[in-house]
Amino acid sequence: MVVDDNEMNRLTLEHYVGMTAGLTLAGTFADGVACLNYFRKGGKADILLLDINMPELTGLDLVRILPEPLPDVVLVTSHRDYAVDAFELRVTDYLVKPLDYARFSRTVDRIRSQRAALAAASPTGGAEAMFDADGSSLFLKINNRLMRVNFDEVLYIEAMSMYSVLVTLKHKHIVYATLKTFEERLPFAHFVRVHRSYMVNTQLIEAVEDNQLQLPGGHEVPVAKAYQDSFFKRLRGI
Repeated sequence: MVVDDNEMNRLTLEHYVGMTAGLTLAGTFADGVACLNYFRKGGKADILLLDINMPELTGLDLVRILPEPLPDVVLVTSHRDYAVDAFELRVTDYLVKPLDYARFSRTVDRIRSQRAALAAASPTGGAEAMFDADGSSLFLKINNRLMRVNFDEVLYIEAMSMYSVLVTLKHKHIVYATLKTFEERLPFAHFVRVHRSYMVNTQLIEAVEDNQLQLPGGHEVPVAKAYQDSFFKRLRGI
């Protein structure tokens, strides 16, 4: 999906998509509002190539209000000083104008590699999630076999487009369910949303430093600015 209010930039990105094997253009928009309406109506895209400076709704504001599941977001900008905002929103990458196909191609390869590595590391590879009646247990349906997940061992849950990744010390389980589904279904008070893309098991937090949660096995999860007040209030009550 390409979103940019500059026609030349849109045409350039559309051309790059057409040049790249395995990519198909899902749509193109000249403003963030039209893109938001597309996703609110159920539209899908795996990668969102998104200009930042647009009238009415900036690219950064669009990412903040996009409905889940989020695509891989690649910011397209004339400026290099959006590192903090990119961290807060957990965008995948950003392209600096003037656009260059070699840099665009590296971004696509990076996204593909990340997805392939995650799929290879997961013993479940996109399993169907099956919650019991009260949501206290989760079974992953793998072929004709049901595997129970012990939530006491889950360090954190990470959003990945239409999937979620349940991370334990030993495994990463890719599950066909959005992070919002887990947030609504899990009855455990110690699983807390700390970022647009993360829920964390507060019982397993080893330390908090510079708004980074340190977990066993060297795992780290960021606490986004929008979630800091509610998270630290919850942490003090545990």
